[in-house]
Amino acid sequence: MFSKACIERGLAAVLLGFTLLLASLSASAARGGGYTLAVHPYLPVTEIHRRFDPLADHLAKALGRPVKVRIGYNYDAHLRAIGRDQVDLAFIGPALYVSLTEKYGRKPLLAAFEVAGEAQLHGVIAVRTADTAVKLQDIKGRYMAFGDVDSTMSHLVPRQMLQEAGIKLKDFAGYRFVGSHNNVALAVLAGDFDAGAMKQEVFDAYAGKGLRALAISPGVPDHLFVTRSNLPQADIERLRKALFSLHDNEQGRQVLAGLHKGLTRLIPVHDADYAGLRATLRKLEPLPRDSK
Repeated sequence: MFSKACIERGLAAVLLGFTLLLASLSASAARGGGYTLAVHPYLPVTEIHRRFDPLADHLAKALGRPVKVRIGYNYDAHLRAIGRDQVDLAFIGPALYVSLTEKYGRKPLLAAFEVAGEAQLHGVIAVRTADTAVKLQDIKGRYMAFGDVDSTMSHLVPRQMLQEAGIKLKDFAGYRFVGSHNNVALAVLAGDFDAGAMKQEVFDAYAGKGLRALAISPGVPDHLFVTRSNLPQADIERLRKALFSLHDNEQGRQVLAGLHKGLTRLIPVHDADYAGLRATLRKLEPLPRDSK
């Protein structure tokens, strides 16, 4: 008979083999002809597919192989998949990119967003229109909603804004991470929270429904596209060319408009662009252990 320890070692070996198999699926798929375009779940799944499927089709034509959109379960899972080279291409937020480079090292960069001629992203801390708050200090002792713990504009940058205003998490009556920018806006509108943090784009979509901006963040470098470490250089160059040229024709401009309202074009991006954001995030106090 097998001992309990022997059985446990065998199960561990099987699980390890299965994990390694899953990790290699993306690279194997790429060799077989298909690539994955990974996107973090910053919007509802159907909305992400509506926005990114046309881009995937455009990139597939440039590469001469299929490109399929893959949506991460959460921001952390998205980060791990990129860091471990389990996806081929990825769309990633600025703070998540900083975390990526710190945990896994740099990845080949493709392009970044330029919205309304500006390569900067802004966030909003919002309250309901009828709320009496006029400055950040007015929401001390009240209830605050954040999106994902790893989100640039539904958590990290807004929390730095609060910190600079002298407000720590312990100063709220309560706070919660509700998952996405949209969830934050809806939770504030529903009265579940007094204030919430979200990206400018989402605030603009809900402002007419009863939200008011209490504070707007300074600009930080916008979202960007990266690839796995070992993507063939020839494919990286094809991808850059395809992304940079989107604004040159009507079909490409429609792809851009679908990705983000007011998206002007996709522009070259460099790791040094995110140096200021790195410095800002290093000033942020660590979350309490039970916050996630």
